Amino acid sequence: MKALLYGVTPEFDGADLPEDTPAFVRALRTTPMDLRELDAPTLPADDWVVLKTRMCGICGSDAKQVFMDGEPDNAMTALISFPQVLGHELVADVVEAGPTASVVVGQRVVMNPWLSCGPRGIDPPCEACAAGSLNLCHHFSDGHLAPGIHSGNSSDATGGFGELVPAHDSMCIPVPDDVPDEVAVLADPTSVSFHAILRHPPPEGGHVLVYGAGALGTTTTAIVRALYPSVTVGVVAKFPKQAELARHYGATVFAPEPEQLIADVAEWCGATVRTPFLGLKWLHPGGVDVVYDTVASPETLEVGVRVAKARGVISISGVSTPARFEWTPWYFKELTLAGSNAFGIEDFEGTRKHAMAHYFDLVRSGRLDVSPMLTHTFRLDEWREAFGTLADQGASGAVKVAFDLR
Repeated sequence: MKALLYGVTPEFDGADLPEDTPAFVRALRTTPMDLRELDAPTLPADDWVVLKTRMCGICGSDAKQVFMDGEPDNAMTALISFPQVLGHELVADVVEAGPTASVVVGQRVVMNPWLSCGPRGIDPPCEACAAGSLNLCHHFSDGHLAPGIHSGNSSDATGGFGELVPAHDSMCIPVPDDVPDEVAVLADPTSVSFHAILRHPPPEGGHVLVYGAGALGTTTTAIVRALYPSVTVGVVAKFPKQAELARHYGATVFAPEPEQLIADVAEWCGATVRTPFLGLKWLHPGGVDVVYDTVASPETLEVGVRVAKARGVISISGVSTPARFEWTPWYFKELTLAGSNAFGIEDFEGTRKHAMAHYFDLVRSGRLDVSPMLTHTFRLDEWREAFGTLADQGASGAVKVAFDLR
């Protein structure tokens, strides 16, 4: 099969590039990933299947790895293995099924990517998996698979940036016949936002600020507007296409420059502005009930603790390189900074099932439509163009980019 293998010797060393070459162009020339011919996956156990990729979205975490944008002391490196075929936002067909698998050849599915107790053959499951918190499994480096949190970052569980993908039957969520691939492929990022919102929902009649307007920001905005109609939503958007989508979902759009953003949010929600001797202004009393930070950079966190109201929540689903920020409003206002890690089995409106299954229910009932955010698709051999489009969102207008292998 053809697949993008991460962990190879780069084709170029970048020495021939001019000094003023944009960082993302240099990274795409020197990243240790290339399209290779690999052996087709084999089934590690009788309850596994092989999937044939139809479409696979590019996650922000995929992009950060390809662009080598991160710190080497990242704690998550304790739970991964190389080489890797990235890609976990997958819609695919079952083309081979083990003798005890609960899905059958020919089914179209999206992939729940967690390599938790079930896929690793661990029984009884750990406390987290038994509670449905697959994202917090205790055994991401145990069992019959190499270390890996989810498909795409274990050397034994290749991801959707390849033509064929191995998966445990519990990882396969059936796609309803009336849901097209272009909508199904958005199940993963939508479920990430759905989980964050269910963990820290906005209060009736409250104000929320969605920081960032990429895939996670757009899905967060769409979900809040669909499920909490009394809530007023603001979105911090960097690029015109992102701002257009935010307005499409009925949000007020703010530019990201910190000083002006704080002033604009204060006026928007009727908060009092406080001016320190040095540094950014902050709001008290008043402010935003929940900040859904889908960026989580030092700048967004510093602004977030300033605009959140006393005892408000900052829900962090983004992944950025850490650095110092001035955080005294955090303790003063008794804020909750809460991490949100993807998704699992979720309780929603009296029903308990996987977040992706809830997503399909919301789509089919007409309550949720995030399809406008899929802005670009590419073939697998166009991978440099795909990642370049995502890196240069201001020029390209990209929000969600996916590979199309159909």
